[in-house]
Amino acid sequence: MGHPRITSKEIDRRGKAIYEQRIRPQVETEANTGKLVIIDVETGDYEIDTDGLAASDRLLARHPDAALYGQRIGYDAVYSFDGVLTRTKQ
Repeated sequence: MGHPRITSKEIDRRGKAIYEQRIRPQVETEANTGKLVIIDVETGDYEIDTDGLAASDRLLARHPDAALYGQRIGYDAVYSFDGVLTRTKQ
C-alpha cells in the first residue's frame, strides 16, 4: 500500500538523502550497527530499534500520517534473501 501524498520512489529517494546527510553521522556507531532506523521523510524525525515495527509504531504515534523509510544501520540493505548483508563503507 502506497502513501497518499508521496510515491514509494520519492520516499526512497528522500529517505536515503536524509539518512546520508543528517542521520548517518549521528547514529552509525558500534552500539547501533545492525539496528533499524525508521525515518519520517517529511519531518526528518526518526526512531532506532532492533525491531523495525516497534520503531515505526513510536514514530507513527508522534506523526500519524508519516511517510516512513527504513534503513539498517551500517549495512547496505534492511533484509537479505540469502542471509548475508554487506557492511557499508565508512
